[in-house]
Amino acid sequence: MDSKEISTERNLYLGLVALSLAIFLVANDFTAFSPALPAMEREFHSDITTTQWVINGYALVFGVLIISGGRLADMYGRRRVFFVGTLLFVLFSLLGGLAVNMEMLLISRALMGVGGAMMWPSILGMTYSLMTEKRAGLAGGLVITVCGIANSVGPLLGGALADYASWRWIFFINLPISAIALYVCWKVIPDDSPEACDERIDYGGIAFLSMALFALLLAFDLVVDIGFKSPLVLGFIASFFVLICFFVAVEKRVGQQALIPPDVAGNKQFVFAGIATLLISALFFAGLFFIPQFLTNMHGASAIKAGMGLIPMMLSFSIFGFLAGKFYDVLGAKKIVSAATLLMTLGMYILSHIHKDTHYITLIPGLVVLGAGIGLFNSTITTVAITVVDASRASLAGAIIFMFQIAGGAVGLGLNTTIVAMATDMPSGIDYAFTVNAYLAMFAFIICVLFIEDKRSLDQF
Repeated sequence: MDSKEISTERNLYLGLVALSLAIFLVANDFTAFSPALPAMEREFHSDITTTQWVINGYALVFGVLIISGGRLADMYGRRRVFFVGTLLFVLFSLLGGLAVNMEMLLISRALMGVGGAMMWPSILGMTYSLMTEKRAGLAGGLVITVCGIANSVGPLLGGALADYASWRWIFFINLPISAIALYVCWKVIPDDSPEACDERIDYGGIAFLSMALFALLLAFDLVVDIGFKSPLVLGFIASFFVLICFFVAVEKRVGQQALIPPDVAGNKQFVFAGIATLLISALFFAGLFFIPQFLTNMHGASAIKAGMGLIPMMLSFSIFGFLAGKFYDVLGAKKIVSAATLLMTLGMYILSHIHKDTHYITLIPGLVVLGAGIGLFNSTITTVAITVVDASRASLAGAIIFMFQIAGGAVGLGLNTTIVAMATDMPSGIDYAFTVNAYLAMFAFIICVLFIEDKRSLDQF
């Protein structure tokens, strides 16, 4: 091997290490904050319906803008958009760590979602571009493995920092990791800015969808204090439906440049995959949010112990998410997603039998079963969405399903939080909310059994 080949191989591994750090950064931020939320509540004298926005605000912005991030990466180059997105992520991480009140914290956290939405599709694109076509599977495996590790480590890292330093360090730790990733990517990954691109961003669609989801979440937030019959709550709910109508009208007007193009929106298999995703998207967020809350508020667990409480779910999620790819070729999509939704139904049903004296050990079976179902479902439903559309729309379809998972999860968490906050006590509220989640998973099971088809079956027609 000559010196040029050695240098190329060295750059490949350095680039993959840097991108793995970036993947860890984005994925970790979805789970690291959950065990630290009670500490934020105490410091800023806030309640559960407010602090949920630390997770919800980031997730909603990230989920809605992820497609735009992909479009920007196609238009201006992945490396360039990655740099801009990472700098935004770092800036608002710094401001979040320095927050002097809950308002500054929530705004900073939401704006981190803008940076994350620019980073994620750029990271994926650069990861696959570094590998040859024959090694694309290795690239996908790298992404899944690092995501699984980050999701599992997140609660432990967040809990440890909240206990032994401060919850603010969950923000500050992003700075050195980002600096390393930026420097190495700048050194070893070549500029890929295209000379020209015909893609356009559907600003109208993004605006109306974002405002619609925000109005619905705000209605859930207010109903705890002023009730469902309040004119303000009814007004926000009505605004949601009006804005969704505007969104549909804008999508029809812009045609192929729409946030969800007509050839994708008109694909029945894709639509059913999206509906099933929306129905179950609340379950992961609900487990992530309420299990640490329960352990902290009912059993006095420290932040790190509350984070450790999520380990069974996160490990199960990671293991079965990895295994789903191996199962796919043998069993097909329908069997896997149907089994996954049944597992999620069962997991939520087990966890719904929670009360103030529930010991943590009795939660473990439900967490393991729930994590297994989520891992199997998320991986497989993404594959379904990508393979049922034209190959030229594969990346877009994956981004849209990811948007459904994140934005739908944010709305679902808002609904769950409203149910918990309106109950007489937290355990009863979690019981009611998790029971609702079990029914949502059952509806998703029915859709998967009736409407999701295997790719091999579709190819026969």
